[in-house]
Amino acid sequence: MSSGDSISLKGSTRTITEFFEYSINSILYERGIYPSEDFTVVKKYDLPLLKTHDEELKQYIRKILIQVHKWILGKKCTKLVLCIIDKDTGDVVERWAFDILKMDYDNENGDDEDKDMASVKIDPQETQKQIRSLIRQITASVTFLPELTNEGNYTFNVLAYTDAYAKIPLNWGDSSSKEIENGENVQFKSFETEDYKVGAQVSYKQSR
Repeated sequence: MSSGDSISLKGSTRTITEFFEYSINSILYERGIYPSEDFTVVKKYDLPLLKTHDEELKQYIRKILIQVHKWILGKKCTKLVLCIIDKDTGDVVERWAFDILKMDYDNENGDDEDKDMASVKIDPQETQKQIRSLIRQITASVTFLPELTNEGNYTFNVLAYTDAYAKIPLNWGDSSSKEIENGENVQFKSFETEDYKVGAQVSYKQSR
């Protein structure tokens, strides 16, 4: 898995972590959780994307993703969830879920054709194309998501689903899944690296 331009395991994890960074920033901007002036346009995935320049928010997101990166690298994380929460009621009004599926091409008992699959390489350019398509869906979601009223009255929380053997830092605590009861669900596209498949969906309350 280290030949040529193929994405190594470490590279796959880095690709996913970067995707989460830009996705979180895009969601926070598109949904107006932070003022638009807190964001700067940057070029990533051949797209103009928004990224916060607020130092406190940058450090908070960075701290989350450093830990998530470690969990993914150790095969301990299966899902990342970003919840948008009404500050007044504490209700979750939107729940963005990103599933992280480990790709398993090992098949010791399979036939020759199956074994050949174990050596299949994922083109990094194709991965970037898939990420581009998914990011476009996320940024376009404002066209169907209900408007978040009471600007500035929302916050966000990030949940990570880990296995029972994951080492949990002291600043991470247990949490409920924060599911939205009777919510609407929209499934987005996915992308694949050589080692993982990442899918996304958003759940939301139809009426505010």
